Amino acid sequence: MRHMIICAGLAAFVSTPTIAQASDALGQRLMLRCQTCHAVKKGAPPKVGPNLNGMFGRKAGMVPGYDYSDAMRNSKIIWTEKSMDDWLKRPAAVTPGTSMAFVGLPKAEDRAALIAYLKKVTR
Repeated sequence: MRHMIICAGLAAFVSTPTIAQASDALGQRLMLRCQTCHAVKKGAPPKVGPNLNGMFGRKAGMVPGYDYSDAMRNSKIIWTEKSMDDWLKRPAAVTPGTSMAFVGLPKAEDRAALIAYLKKVTR
């Protein structure tokens, strides 16, 4: 989207970010928190948490080489947009006993942006 700005008799067109671009930027910023504990690059070793590469469509607790809690290993979670939204809202409510020390993202807008970004960077 472009807006015309007139300043001191000069007209200039200024681009403003689209909703998709704004959401992508928000997702990228939120992902900085995740990257402290999670790698996303294929083949990267686990950090404090498992590598998230290829997560969508995968059963939770299944990344080789990562020592999951019994709660995650025994969960019935398949990572979808819906299950990730529930998880990001409050992990301990979805899987009591998880070792993930993340309280969650209360804002639906933040979760949606992060999920969209995760889908992009974990393929």
